[in-house]
Amino acid sequence: MNNVSSVQQEGQPWWRFGLVWMVIAGPAVVVVAGFITLYIAVANPDPVLNVTPRTAMQERQGITHVPAMQGRNHAATGELPAALQAPAAEPTKP
Repeated sequence: MNNVSSVQQEGQPWWRFGLVWMVIAGPAVVVVAGFITLYIAVANPDPVLNVTPRTAMQERQGITHVPAMQGRNHAATGELPAALQAPAAEPTKP
């Protein structure tokens, strides 16, 4: 009996097997999802910002990049900025 059913299955066209459709369905769903994502991206583009929100917030609060640049320079050269150096000892008057 087993041989009869396998002979009948071998004579069928490929589209009659359910496993073939399961293998084809995975990539087909991904391709369709890709086209849907492309449509959404083209239909709803992101707005272009003139100023980044972080920069605008920093300007309002008066934050500058000076401490970061001083730290970078100190790491590169090993020298402290003039504002952080210890004042030179004044000579004592006799």
